[in-house]
Amino acid sequence: MALVEDIVVEYVTDLAHKAQDIGSKRRKLSIDDFLYLIRKDLPKLNQCIELLSMQEELKQARKAFEVDEEKLASIE
Repeated sequence: MALVEDIVVEYVTDLAHKAQDIGSKRRKLSIDDFLYLIRKDLPKLNQCIELLSMQEELKQARKAFEVDEEKLASIE
C-alpha cells in the first residue's frame, strides 16, 4: 500500500510543479493550468471537468441555502 501512496504522491507533486511552471508566467496557479496538463488524457480530463462542475453546483446550492436561512431568521 505504501508503494501506491508513493507513486500517487510523486505523480501529484510532479503535476503540481509542471502546473506551477506554466502558471509562473502569470505568477498565478489556476485550475486551467492543471486541465492543460491533462488535456491529452481524456478520462482524467472528463473526470476533472465533471468534479469541477459538481463543485460549482454545490457552491450554488450552499449559497441558496444560506439565503433561505437568512430569510427564515428575519421572519422569526
